[in-house]
Order: sequence, then C-alpha cells, then structure tokens
Amino acid sequence: MTAATQFTPGIRRFVWSIVAAQVLVQIGAFTLPALLPAYITSWNLSKTEGGWLIGIFYAAYVAAVPVLVALTDRLPTRRVYIFGAGLTAFAHLGFAFLADGFWSAFILRALAGIGWAGAYMPGLKAIADTLEGPAQSRAVSMHAAGVGVAGASSFAIAGVVSAVFGNTAAFAFGGCTALVALAIAWTVMPDEAVHKADSDPRALLDFRPVFRNRPAMAWIAGYTVHTWELAACRAWGVTFLTIAAAQAGSPAWLPAPPILFTIANLVSIVVSISGNELAQKFGRMRIITVAFGSAAILSVCAGWTVGISMLLATCLVMAWLAAIFIDSSALTAGTVQASEPKLRGATMGLHSMFGYAGGFIGPLGVGFALDLAGDNVTLGWGLGFGHLAIVTLLGYAVLRKLGGSGQ
Repeated sequence: MTAATQFTPGIRRFVWSIVAAQVLVQIGAFTLPALLPAYITSWNLSKTEGGWLIGIFYAAYVAAVPVLVALTDRLPTRRVYIFGAGLTAFAHLGFAFLADGFWSAFILRALAGIGWAGAYMPGLKAIADTLEGPAQSRAVSMHAAGVGVAGASSFAIAGVVSAVFGNTAAFAFGGCTALVALAIAWTVMPDEAVHKADSDPRALLDFRPVFRNRPAMAWIAGYTVHTWELAACRAWGVTFLTIAAAQAGSPAWLPAPPILFTIANLVSIVVSISGNELAQKFGRMRIITVAFGSAAILSVCAGWTVGISMLLATCLVMAWLAAIFIDSSALTAGTVQASEPKLRGATMGLHSMFGYAGGFIGPLGVGFALDLAGDNVTLGWGLGFGHLAIVTLLGYAVLRKLGGSGQ
C-alpha cells in the first residue's frame, strides 16, 4: 500500500477500520481509574499504591514501546499490532478473573501496558504510512479522536457495567473488545512492511538519528508533558469528583462521577480535533502556548475546590481536561510530520516512550501528595493537582528551546 496525499475510497475504508480497531482495543484502558475508589476500599490500598496501579501501565508501556514500534520499521505492522491487541485482551480478562490484591493487579496492569505499546503507535503508523501531507495530518487527528472517544467512553462504560453486573464484568468487557480489534487488524492490515529500514539488528534500538532531529524532539518534549498531566487527571479525576461529592454534597440531578468524567473527556475530544485544525491555520506553537498556559492555571485551581462545591469542582476539571486536550493532535501530528519516513517507527516509538514516561510519573505524584497530606483532603488535592502546573510550564520552556518560535 503506497502513501497517498488524499483519501481514496479504499484508503478511507482502511483508515476507518484501523480507527475502529483502536477504539475497541482502548475501550477498557480506563476501567481501573473509573473503578479505583472501589478497589482502594475493597483491597485496602493506600493512595500511593493506587497511583502505582495506574502508573505501572505507563511504565510497562515505556519499557516495551521502543522495541515494539521500532520493529514496525522491519516487520509488518500487522504482526506487532496483533501481539499488542492479544496481550491487552489477556490482561483485561486476567484482571477480571485472577486479580485479588495489589501485586496480582500490578502484574496484569503491566501486561496491559505492554499490550497497548503494541497497539497504539503501531496502529497510528499503519495509518500514517498510507498518507502524506495534509491528508496524513487529518488522518492522525482522526486516529487521536478515535482513541480519545474510546478513552472517554471507558469511564462511563466501566461505571455502568460495574453498577449492573459488577467489576468483573467491566474488565471482561474490555478484554472481549480487544479480541475484536485483533480480528479487524488481522483482516485489513497488510502483511508487509511499507517503509523498511536497515535490517541490521544492532540498529533496532539506535535512536541517535531521532535525537539529532531537533524538530521531532521538540514535539516529543511537548507530548511528554501533555501525557504526564493527562494521565494524572485521568487517573484521579473520578476519585476526585467522588470525594468532592462526599465533601460538598452533590445535586440529585447531577450524574455519577464516571458519567461526568466521560462527558468531560468527550467534550475534550471535540476540543482536540478543533485544536489540530486551528494549529494548521494559526500555527502549532500559538495553539500550544494557549493550551499549556490554560492547563497550568486550571490545574492550580481545580484541587482546592474539593470541599467547596461539587459543581465548581466539576466545571474546573472539565475545563482543565479540555485545556490539556487542545494540543493533543497537534503534538502528535508535529512528530509524525517531522520524522524521516524510514525512521518513522523509531521516531514514534521515542515519542510514545517519553510521553508515557510522563504518564507513569503523573498518577504516582498525585497519589504521593494525597498520602503526604494525610487527613487534610483539601491540601492533598490542592498539592496533587497544583504541582502539575510547574511540570507544564517547564515542559513548555523545553519545547520552545528545542523547537523555536517558528514552529
């Protein structure tokens, strides 16, 4: 399948098929964050342990993604993707039927992270290799939107399925949808490498050419901070809203926290798509400046509202999540377009590795702050969310230093 600059009917069907597979393999990714308050209670976990169960997903992803994504420069992407979707299904089904405490859950969450490493960026690369130019950027945005919709829906689906059938069913559902994603990839992905790099195995993990690509590294730095903050917000958002409802009271008409957080994520998807279009019109750096600045301010404000008003807490979390998402597609599209075609897999692997390293630290940092504050709930959430503003602004400074004002 050769690269194209526009969507032909065949390419459109292929892109939408891959997006559908990504939605299905991602749909169970945030089942644990959605149900975290229940697991903290039933397994008697500390907040730091809760952060570890969320964060290890990202840490395992970081360890696996350089190999799995770089392999797509040498092997058919289809083979890597099928491995990733299969392991994701096993991890979710294992969590449903085998997990009974911190350590068993820890291992299965790590396996889920490795599975996602074999599905997320390989799926995106399968799309990027078919297109070039503006069409490629829009396809990347479609992919990001699909993954985002799946992640957003994951909270509501987990909450509803758990309420009706129990926590086991919620995880089993995510495992079954990952198996459907595997079947789609098996059917539509070509069993051949599109851009085949040097087959020398010693070069598989040689990222030096990517590190020398300053434009690509600028977007990778931005994505690292983006994922750091996004992972922290997604990991603890439902728990925060649950505690806010308990502390300040919640109107009877207000939906449950998992539903509220799903709405916040869905609104953010629209913001993400709009952000990519605005970035093409006004320039990526301008949009990213607005996104990073807004996110820093809102992260400082959100946590302190936990005992003041459930409605105010909800509005600030929604606005914060939207600010984080503004630059989501723009950052990934920037990395894709700055990469060399024969090193696209390695570049995207490094993009994910750095980003998800931030994703590992984010949830753990919030959990540590909550435990540090002890019984002072307001201080804990104020520090837990507020410290992310420092991370965001430092990341923005690095992005500007590497990328320059002309990006």
